[in-house]
Amino acid sequence: MLTVLLILIPFIAGLISFGLKGSGPKVLGIISSLATVVIAIGTWCTFRTTPDSLDFVADWIPQLGSQFRVGLDGMGVMLCLLTAVAFLLIFITIYSRDYEKPGSFYGLMLLAQAGLMGVFTAYDALLFYIFWELALIPVYFLCSLWGGEKRIAVTFKFFIYTFLGSLLMMVGIIYLYFQTQDHSFSWAAFSSLPLGPEKQKWLFWLFFVAFAIKMPVFPFHTWQPDTYEQSPTPVTMILSGLMVKMGLFGLIRWCLLLVPQGVGMWSDVAIVLCIIGIIYASAIAMVQNDIKRLIAYSSIAHIGLMCAAIFADNEQSLQGVLIQMFNHGINIIGLWIIVDVIQQRLGVKNMDQLGGMARKAPRMAIFFVIISLANIGLPLTNGFIGEFLMLSGLFEYNHWFMAFAGLGIILSAVYTLGMIQKVIFGESNELTETTTDLQPGEALALSLIVIMILVLGVYPKPMLDLVSSTTEVFNKVF
Repeated sequence: MLTVLLILIPFIAGLISFGLKGSGPKVLGIISSLATVVIAIGTWCTFRTTPDSLDFVADWIPQLGSQFRVGLDGMGVMLCLLTAVAFLLIFITIYSRDYEKPGSFYGLMLLAQAGLMGVFTAYDALLFYIFWELALIPVYFLCSLWGGEKRIAVTFKFFIYTFLGSLLMMVGIIYLYFQTQDHSFSWAAFSSLPLGPEKQKWLFWLFFVAFAIKMPVFPFHTWQPDTYEQSPTPVTMILSGLMVKMGLFGLIRWCLLLVPQGVGMWSDVAIVLCIIGIIYASAIAMVQNDIKRLIAYSSIAHIGLMCAAIFADNEQSLQGVLIQMFNHGINIIGLWIIVDVIQQRLGVKNMDQLGGMARKAPRMAIFFVIISLANIGLPLTNGFIGEFLMLSGLFEYNHWFMAFAGLGIILSAVYTLGMIQKVIFGESNELTETTTDLQPGEALALSLIVIMILVLGVYPKPMLDLVSSTTEVFNKVF
């Protein structure tokens, strides 16, 4: 029942929020996110003792062979915990801000959270697809209604990309549905299908393209920088911190288990695409003056490394991907919170107009430096262990692939340190002289992020233990 509550609490709260006015949606958002965090922690504790109790099955559409079947493995518990924590951090950060039509804004945010929880818990293919769309549709409206000046064109591009990806995935799901003996959408029926190499060869691309668009991976990435730039920053946090994990989750759950031979045939091609994306996005990030676009391109590079490590065909790289999904989500949300603070205070995104903020906003400067260094994998921060495991796994798979992927780490340090120098240090100007330091909600959210960065950087064992059950399942694939 805990698994169902992860979906129901934000879903019901989201529906209620549409009818509230004033500060009601804000308060409901905080209450709902706090309750969801408590439930997510409860699933972690339950998973350590009685994991089978997290499974839930109910009749849903028996005529189609589909059930409301949800459950959690180590990867699912970790991603649900990330989703719960992320929304709480976002709602704490924006609590002092006023949005036009707050009931609709918070309602759509909570519905997106419910969709994300459903994606990470679904063990029925049709249910998975419905939750996949439920997570995306609210984000489309959030971007188009509360975004920047070019939001209509950008969100239309975002919709076209994601719709085509969803369509390809639906074709693959329907094909597998008709291959099952009892015409069932259940995960057990799909995973037991005796698919030959030829079928897996083309089925791989139906699922891979859908997930590659969501991550995004080169050359399916062109929607991402514009969408991140034009979206309201809380929505950008959801997109970069959580929704990209839908693609990685789908790749691990669907491609590695359902079409392992297809993965084996195309793994080198997929890794090459990822490496091109890593170097390409890093090079573009180095010449950006817009801080939102810089972080957007850096996210493409980081996700590219995770995607490449998935195809490295060893347990070490997969374990690195799983822990890095959580750590990247925390770090990137922290960066977006700082960007949102700067944009709210000064109304600018161009780094050439910033500088010298360490003197006017010292607490923000400290948080910004710590989170930025964690994002490039500095030892003793949470970003280090995941990157180390992923690069080690790639090295075991192919030395040259690791060498080229490792360039992304070097380039990441270059543009991240440049960003810190331009934003935090140097001489202040007339604009930055007017800035103020963090408000209580912003300071609280960033403090929680820094605590997680340092704790998981020094002692990552709890998270490694959590995801180890998932990597053990995939031993038979490697």
